[in-house]
Amino acid sequence: MGAEGTRFFESVADTAARLAEAGYLASTEVATTVFLADRLGKPLLVEGPAGVGKTELAKAVAATGRARLVRLQCYEGIDEARALYEWNHAKQLLRITAGRDQGWDAARTDIFGEEFLLTRPLLTAIRGDEPTVLLIDEMDKADVEVEALLLEVLSDFQVTVPELGTITASRRPFVLLTSNATRELSEALRRRCLFLHLGYPEAELERRIVRQRVPGLDAALAESLVRVVGALRAMELRKAPSVAETVDWARTLLALGADTLDETVVRATLGVVLKHQDDVLKAARKLTLA
Repeated sequence: MGAEGTRFFESVADTAARLAEAGYLASTEVATTVFLADRLGKPLLVEGPAGVGKTELAKAVAATGRARLVRLQCYEGIDEARALYEWNHAKQLLRITAGRDQGWDAARTDIFGEEFLLTRPLLTAIRGDEPTVLLIDEMDKADVEVEALLLEVLSDFQVTVPELGTITASRRPFVLLTSNATRELSEALRRRCLFLHLGYPEAELERRIVRQRVPGLDAALAESLVRVVGALRAMELRKAPSVAETVDWARTLLALGADTLDETVVRATLGVVLKHQDDVLKAARKLTLA
């Protein structure tokens, strides 16, 4: 029998409302998919460009359920020792040295016990007996081999430690994986997850996000800001502005005491939302604020 999961949400409407209370304004599609992942007990794979709120979604889910957030930040070269567990070799060596008179058989039994086990994010989430959200962040940055480590976790919510046996979750975590789509994830991994593509929000939703995150910003200025950001995203830039950068730009305008988003202000602050010089030059050449 599978591990019992913590139910975070009661309905799609409840999901949207509670995420909003946690500071995350979700579209109907996002709220529906999060609710289904919670209700069905399935991991949720969220894919999309950087800065659109994928990681923030996991944080908001954790906040709604007052759950512990366990984060595995993926990177090139991450391995089993950093994702699952490893043994405390220094402490094991000390134990062997201290118990030299007891013989190897006794020492071997001791050094592969709980006292010497260093749990990493995946095992930490599996062993937890409290509501937990497991965030596997930027999965696409990890090597393909790491995906194989996840299959047992995502299928059966268990981890096998050869020296200790199979450790099965008593309380299934809510699992959310993110990907910036810099490489294609395996079909085996995708098959175990519900899928959500998180792109740039519609203008109305982005205005609401800006007004929520920067409440001191004038409504008309927020509308102008979102319109300009939309125009920038329509250009063929190396890096289009993210939602997080839109919010940063709004905070910049507030800090400068700007009343309007005129050409002078835009040119002076483009570096807040554009991070490549050729993008800045292209935007300055093509952007019209009429």
